[in-house]
Amino acid sequence: MSERRPAPTVGQVVLGRRLQELREAAGLKREEAARALRVAPATVRRMETADVALKIPYVQVLLETYGVADDEAAAFVALTEEANRPGWWQRFHDVLPEWFSMYVSLEGAAGIIRSYEPHFVPGLLQTEAYARAVMEAGTIGQADPGTVDRHVSLRMARQGLLERPNPPHLWVIMDETVLRRPVSIDGEVMRDQLDKLVQLAENDRITLQVAEFAQGPHPGTYAPFSLFRFTEPELPDMVFTEYLTGALYLDSRKEVVAHLEVLDHMSARAASAERTKQLLRERLKDF
Repeated sequence: MSERRPAPTVGQVVLGRRLQELREAAGLKREEAARALRVAPATVRRMETADVALKIPYVQVLLETYGVADDEAAAFVALTEEANRPGWWQRFHDVLPEWFSMYVSLEGAAGIIRSYEPHFVPGLLQTEAYARAVMEAGTIGQADPGTVDRHVSLRMARQGLLERPNPPHLWVIMDETVLRRPVSIDGEVMRDQLDKLVQLAENDRITLQVAEFAQGPHPGTYAPFSLFRFTEPELPDMVFTEYLTGALYLDSRKEVVAHLEVLDHMSARAASAERTKQLLRERLKDF
């Protein structure tokens, strides 16, 4: 039986989908692929959905069974070896919830990230002090200072994504509440965070918009969510939405289109990027 992994890397998701496509192109059912591997059909399904690691010997047998040419099979195996390498975030396994590991993997592979945040500045844009204040408020005394430190370190490490040579385009819509709600009794925390947002708003790979109170309710008021778009043709757009004790990953076309339509509607009604820069500067003057 293949080993379970805490969360798949995006590479494993892509290759799992590709294995399914190759099997279907060969006209084989999962039961037939399973017989070639001498495993249960459920194991083949879990490989295709990236619920388990892709063992190289299994992959080689499947590629031969599907009639894949030697040169293409060799390239596929090389990609599998690369995809099976642990992501950098796995060194934070002690504080990284299983359901969030996939998020960090998707975040690192996306070409475009569109997010709606009704409560806080998104993690990729937070200062260290702001992140710490949010973490401390969210733990309700359940985490010791060392654990909070690890969570903050992980959040700061994720921000390296925006500094790499070819960063994703990050497009964020925040409710005005985000700018109004203090996260600490120390006003300097919010001041520094607003100052950082003013600077980030000048980055041509970052688009910030504020959904102002004056615009009234909008269709995204239910919960925060993010939509990921990838350059890999095998990987469809995906939506992540979080709740108190976990999260959902949605990739069905119906679900993704619904969230995309909401984002488009909200971006049309929210303050423009230029207006948002003005709002941030005005709010900064309050500190």
